Amino acid sequence: MDIKAVGTLGVVVGGMVVAALMINSADQRFVSSTPIGAVEQAVVALPGVSATTLVTPAAPAVAPATSKFTHYRVGNRNVKSIFADESGVVWVGTSGGVVRYDTTNDGYEHYGVRNGLLANGVFYVGQLGDRVAVGTYGGGLSLLSEKTGQWQTYNVPEGLGDAFVYDAIEVANGDVWIATWTGVNRVIQGDLDAADAWEVYTVENTAGGLPNDWVYGLAEGKNNDIWLATEGGLAHYSYSDGSWQHWTHGEGLGAPYEQVKGQNKFDRDPAQYSSHHARQKIEQGLQNVTTAYNPNYIVSLTVDSQGVVWAGTWGGGLSRYDGQNWKTYTVTDGLPANHIFMLHEDRDGVLWVGTSGGLAKKLPGTDRFDVYTTADGLYSEAVFSMTTQADGTLWVGSFGGIARITELTQGSR
Repeated sequence: MDIKAVGTLGVVVGGMVVAALMINSADQRFVSSTPIGAVEQAVVALPGVSATTLVTPAAPAVAPATSKFTHYRVGNRNVKSIFADESGVVWVGTSGGVVRYDTTNDGYEHYGVRNGLLANGVFYVGQLGDRVAVGTYGGGLSLLSEKTGQWQTYNVPEGLGDAFVYDAIEVANGDVWIATWTGVNRVIQGDLDAADAWEVYTVENTAGGLPNDWVYGLAEGKNNDIWLATEGGLAHYSYSDGSWQHWTHGEGLGAPYEQVKGQNKFDRDPAQYSSHHARQKIEQGLQNVTTAYNPNYIVSLTVDSQGVVWAGTWGGGLSRYDGQNWKTYTVTDGLPANHIFMLHEDRDGVLWVGTSGGLAKKLPGTDRFDVYTTADGLYSEAVFSMTTQADGTLWVGSFGGIARITELTQGSR
């Protein structure tokens, strides 16, 4: 689904558009504060609205929103991951490299194949120890020391299961887990430079405990247990006894096809474009489903502060597992869509759900959701990533751009 093309990251202030970052596919140059010119009309401010309240051209003709936000463009690129560190720096992972944005001084830097990465396609950006970690499409896992400015890349020769890296976490006991297209790595005590510290788990060597080798996401639960999102279901690794367990649609993951098929406006079936996805659907008995639906395909994952596991599926809604019981939320329950691309628990313990049709905020203590769309400040209603800064500012990534939101209205329910 990623489209790699020339793009521009622009900032809209008071109706004037200036380029904060220009990424040129030919030479990957960084250009600061350069007027966009020809694309100046791509994002505009509504007449009579404050300088920080903006909408994209995709927004419907509605009354001016009262949410306060700024948009940043990244061209024809997905914003797959956003990470805000404690110093005020926001890292943006796109299908055209990584952008470092310092919110304290509006400084920008761009990293790609010409200055540190082995691939421009970025699926994950976060932190491992004192280094910024970047998971790439085909270029392995790259780590940046901001103290020295040096990058170090770990790939298949070092022990990585695959060069496509989708997630990485450091757990409480010091181990590092890395999600790849060909299993999951566990690096004992996070010693990435020790060859004997690297382990890889696959369907084969876990005797099927890992239900699928494509590991899409990771989360740490109670007792350091590891939860894994795969294309074939939810997996769990127990540190107490080294055992593996998994759950699929048959155990409660995802909503039944008959329930959601009339709700899914987004119907692009990956199996029509990828032999990999087509094979997975046959193996899971879904070969007769020709729309964008696979309840076993977990696209997003988080474990909340109460230890509850949340799994976002491909067209099967949002599933909740408390260790004993499953519950799945769909459009019927107030979600804007059943394709759940992103899950994020903010600093106040509030769960945010990014979908193909907008952003949902789960109201604490209830089974209700507030829903936000481009009319409320989103750059696009396909939400792929999100982070929150210490002051509560929301950063929401979509295809083509980012919304920085300092205040949200109540939204719709």
